[in-house]
Amino acid sequence: MKLVDHVVRSFKVAKVFRENTDKINSIDFSPNGDTLISCSEDDQIVIYDCEKGTQMRTVNSKKYGVDLIHFTHAKNTAVHSSTKLDDTIRYLSLHDNKYIRYFPGHTKRVVSLCISPVEDTFLSGSLDKTLRLWDLRSPNCQGLMHLSGRPVAAYDPEGLIFAAGVNSESIKLYDLRSFDKGPFITFKLSQEKECDWTGLKFSRDGKTILISTNGSIIRLIDAFHGTPMQTFTGHLNNKGIPIEASFSPDSQFVFSGSTDGRVHVWNADTGYKVCVLNADHPAPVQCVQFNPKYMMLASACTNMAFWLPTADENA
Repeated sequence: MKLVDHVVRSFKVAKVFRENTDKINSIDFSPNGDTLISCSEDDQIVIYDCEKGTQMRTVNSKKYGVDLIHFTHAKNTAVHSSTKLDDTIRYLSLHDNKYIRYFPGHTKRVVSLCISPVEDTFLSGSLDKTLRLWDLRSPNCQGLMHLSGRPVAAYDPEGLIFAAGVNSESIKLYDLRSFDKGPFITFKLSQEKECDWTGLKFSRDGKTILISTNGSIIRLIDAFHGTPMQTFTGHLNNKGIPIEASFSPDSQFVFSGSTDGRVHVWNADTGYKVCVLNADHPAPVQCVQFNPKYMMLASACTNMAFWLPTADENA
């Protein structure tokens, strides 16, 4: 089935989960699309089966808190940042709820965490104005970059380069094999006046970079030249929260949450708003992601909603 405008407009909520007592702050699909993991400010990690539309299990992280959760490439493992005690990143076995390894080093809250799409390395960015490169097999930081402001980071789909957004005004691209030489290119954008950058994502085809903010604006730039391509607006963010924006797997559509509990969808090429999907979310939707393999969307406030299309692609 192909994602086209009328199919996107036909998405309806197929299942709602109400396990969490506080807002879900991060979600991540497994690379094969079979499972979804979420973490919440109630210190719960919940794992869902995407095929069956069921909840598989819940893991508690009461001691450390949990944010920015991501599956790793190994089965049943995840990394997450901590919201209590310290700013250590933790590598968790979901199978027996035991920590495999800790990654200490950051001295302030971790605000960006991303896993390499091809190997067992990951990047973390913190309010301590550093980016750190890690290998899951070692507790020691493999690389450290000092930046001039709050960083957001992302790997490209090939896992060869990474982008660091700094101070909500510039994007620096690094080659992973020689990142210690500094960025090989820097794109200077106009400084955000009303908001801060809170997330970066490369499109699956590697051609564009999506910039999420804690305001009611999302930016799309060319990944090779840094030229601004689209500005997506019209969704509400009057709470200053880091609302996630995501691509569809074919890079054609951009999805975003909204503080009014709805999901907004734009065409990435034209910038036009395709639709606003009403989920009956009772609270701001902070997390929205499209499944990498199946035709389903997930959105989360305190509730988790699974969406499926109801239209036929040929209609």
